[in-house]
Amino acid sequence: MVNVWDAESGALLWSGSHTTYISGVAYSPDGTVLATGGTDATVQLWDVQTGALLETLPHPHAIFTITWSPDGHLLATHGFDGQIRLWQRQRSGPTTCVAILAGHTNWGMGLAFSPDGSQLASASWDQTIKLWDITSGSILQTLVGQTDRVQTVAWSPDGRTLASAGFDHTIWLWDMEQNTYRAALQGHTGVVFSLAFLPGSRKLLSGSVDGTLRVWDTERGQCEQILQGYAVSLYDLAWSPTGTQLASGSSNGLVTIWDVEDLTPPRLLQGHRYLVFGVEWSPDGRWLASSGWDNAIQIWDATTGTSVRVMRDPDDPYTSFYGVSWSPDGKLLACGNYRQEVQVWEVSTGTRRWIAREQPASARRVVWSPDGMLLVSAGDDGSVAVWNASDGRLLKQLPGHRGKVNDVAWSRDGKWLASGGGSQGQGDGGEVFVWNMHSGERMQVLSGHPGIVYAVAWGPTGTVLVSGGSNGMLRWWDRHSGECLRVCRAHQGTVQRLQVSPDGNWLASCGDDGAIHIWDLEGGDLLRTQRRDRPYERLDISGAKGLTQAQRASLRALGAIEDAPTRS
Repeated sequence: MVNVWDAESGALLWSGSHTTYISGVAYSPDGTVLATGGTDATVQLWDVQTGALLETLPHPHAIFTITWSPDGHLLATHGFDGQIRLWQRQRSGPTTCVAILAGHTNWGMGLAFSPDGSQLASASWDQTIKLWDITSGSILQTLVGQTDRVQTVAWSPDGRTLASAGFDHTIWLWDMEQNTYRAALQGHTGVVFSLAFLPGSRKLLSGSVDGTLRVWDTERGQCEQILQGYAVSLYDLAWSPTGTQLASGSSNGLVTIWDVEDLTPPRLLQGHRYLVFGVEWSPDGRWLASSGWDNAIQIWDATTGTSVRVMRDPDDPYTSFYGVSWSPDGKLLACGNYRQEVQVWEVSTGTRRWIAREQPASARRVVWSPDGMLLVSAGDDGSVAVWNASDGRLLKQLPGHRGKVNDVAWSRDGKWLASGGGSQGQGDGGEVFVWNMHSGERMQVLSGHPGIVYAVAWGPTGTVLVSGGSNGMLRWWDRHSGECLRVCRAHQGTVQRLQVSPDGNWLASCGDDGAIHIWDLEGGDLLRTQRRDRPYERLDISGAKGLTQAQRASLRALGAIEDAPTRS
């Protein structure tokens, strides 16, 4: 979804939608048109005042960034194929593609027009920045030096400095009068995804997955201020086979093991360089597997917390792995990636058993059937793919979802499959499908989520299904009647994952707020919450004076408490 808000009142003015992730938004310089680009390979142009969809511009591949020229006549897009497309807005008639700039050899991630509009800077995962002449479409220069993928670029308002940053945690400053490297700004400990110059051209803001926003003096090359964030998103969690521990993977690159019973401090497993999207215990509980966006599937000794094996995609050093899943016999691992593949690995040797590429979209989650004969993947193209687990043959695709599929889950008896995702229509919300896996027939459509469904989990008997959505709510469903039995507020932000304990009594949920909630599966009661301490955890602000309601809300979100019991 794209939401447009009134910044002063906080009122939602209008909403629009793509069928998959929205990866770029840009206002035209005159403020009348909003352009949005997505991994659904379209650019959509919206009337800012009314929210009306003006045009849809098709692309051959996913779009990762968009930007307008300073005069508003051109719109530039950059994406999966590494090519830049320049679009010209007409006073009357459709917007047309007037140029295609080719030269990068990997994904295109960042774009920035020079202040006078004569040049365009582009950043790519091929570790280069290219400067393009807008009139001729030719490459003026290629800036080389960064040691990892380049994610973003920003031009200073006076046109004298270009800043670039990405996966090497460093911000590079380039002298545009000499077209040479000038300085490197060190300090971030994670990938730098965003850069923005302040109007005076000297101050630069940078945002990173290390949870900080930094303010830099580009002339002195020093960091002047660090604004520390607190939220660490949890993308996955898994119960140990004994049900006494939970493992989680997060946006800060850590794998965390939590003790459910005695609430001792969690163990932190460090080894991934970027975010961890998948975690799962081996069936015997001896190993813990994690998958991340650093081209790594790590195997950890669950007792000692040491990494015993790292498996990497030999074909692409920049592979981003999504969810990971053990085969029931504990010999194989399955994982989806951003390159539209499902891969199965042999754990004992660390070699790939097979690769499947027939699903033309990223596979966010993969899961084995209880008997280990089938593997199911959830695709961003709205399809659920069923694979032969022994050799990777595509057996069938289960169509019907109108947006990307975020999660799939087998019932414990292997008869039923649940899939959850979003709908492409504006305001349609999320949907859960229930499939009969013997016939491949869709048996139920469970609708009612105001937001996109991101997580689904079965109760132990297969009669109750729980779903979690982008609005932070949990819903309990009766499989037979399709009735929603219960709705509970669970998380701030998206519910990223749901897992039922091995004994079937508890449900664990995690999400964008960094918390793990443990629920009574049958009654729906919240039993306990586990999270790492936030900056103001347990600070009692009941008697604090001079705070506005907004400030109080912010402090509570950071862990403060109000109306605490009086202490003797």
